[in-house]
Amino acid sequence: MRDLTAKWNRLLERHLPEQRIYLKSENSTRYLRLSPLTQSIVGVALVAGFSWTIIVTSALTLNMISAKSEKVQTEVLREAYETRLTQITEERDQRARESQTAQERFYVALDQISIQQAELLEAEEQRRELATGLKIMQGKMQDAIKGREVAELNSESILQEMQALSGNVNARLDQASDIKETLSYLTGALTTTVVERDKIRTEADGLSTRMADLELDSKLMRERSDRVFAQLETAVEVSLQPLERALNRNGINTENLLAEVKRAYSGTGGPIMPLTFSSDSFLTDPLSERANLLLKNFDQVNLMKLAAQKVPLAHPLKSSFRYTSGFGSRNDPVSGGRRKHNGTDMAGPLGTDVLSTADGVVTFAGRQSGYGNLIKIRHAQGFETYYAHLYRIRVKSGQKVSLGEHIGDMGNSGRSTGVHLHYEVHINGRPVNPMTYIKVANDVF
Repeated sequence: MRDLTAKWNRLLERHLPEQRIYLKSENSTRYLRLSPLTQSIVGVALVAGFSWTIIVTSALTLNMISAKSEKVQTEVLREAYETRLTQITEERDQRARESQTAQERFYVALDQISIQQAELLEAEEQRRELATGLKIMQGKMQDAIKGREVAELNSESILQEMQALSGNVNARLDQASDIKETLSYLTGALTTTVVERDKIRTEADGLSTRMADLELDSKLMRERSDRVFAQLETAVEVSLQPLERALNRNGINTENLLAEVKRAYSGTGGPIMPLTFSSDSFLTDPLSERANLLLKNFDQVNLMKLAAQKVPLAHPLKSSFRYTSGFGSRNDPVSGGRRKHNGTDMAGPLGTDVLSTADGVVTFAGRQSGYGNLIKIRHAQGFETYYAHLYRIRVKSGQKVSLGEHIGDMGNSGRSTGVHLHYEVHINGRPVNPMTYIKVANDVF
């Protein structure tokens, strides 16, 4: 070992000569001998320590820079999330305003339909009066034509008699006075007949003019009626199609739902009865069928509107809120594990009004484990809605509720981390995504 150490010292002595460090005290002087190998080991140790210091410092610096970058990215993502949340809230408010505007337009259209229906009935009365007047005018005109024809025949007969009498006047000079009286009588009768004929002809011309005016009025009435029918049919189509699409698009059996509505609204004042027209009217049968079809469509619009109130197609909140959790699998906010979420969470201020999303009957109103204060409402077609974590319940079990009725206040009861409404929709006992039916509210209400 010593030989190996001496060999290394000799190799390193040319670059690192032996050094001595003197230590002087009051009584003696000592020195510390540093061989080339020792100097090499100390140098290597110092270089290694310095390098390690640089590496550690660099790693810490990089970690600090990376942490700062992640913090900046987190801040940027948070701002982007808040911006997107604000945009979604504005879009939701915009959709709510558009829904309100569409509902107002729908009621305005119904008012216009009622006004135009009254005008149509008034126009029918006027047509009946015109038809009666036209028949009377036609009868008078036929009588006048017959009278004119009789007068013309009498005039021709009198002229023939006068000609015959004139041919025999020379042979009957002895009867001159009688012939003169006869001629005078015949001349007066002929003059009277001509006057009557001219009067009848004038009346016939007036009746022809009047009949032409009546035909023009009838044509204008028919054109006006066509325009009124077209406007009414367009209004019915605009009102009916969105309701049918909204119901059929979400797998709702529309026929069964309408049958249930008809059973519930089968008393006095039910569906609009078809119009019937007099057989004496000049209105054509297609016009009658068109009016009956239009009234049938009016009844269909009313039934569809009532049907839309029977299933949960509305929104449970009208005040400001934000969606915090959707339907499906999610991380549980309390335990942190993956769990199925059977509804939609909507957060808002404490005490926000919670509304019934359709007509129905309250089947449960009380406290239930996990849900806290809970309301269950049974609707038509096997639908059932849940309203959970309420602060206050405002209905009782067995109570009938209507669409949009205030049934409770938003709260934080049960298994909850903050004030919000947990809203569920069930069909025949199976939970479905409530957003599918909430989105329909924009088309119906």
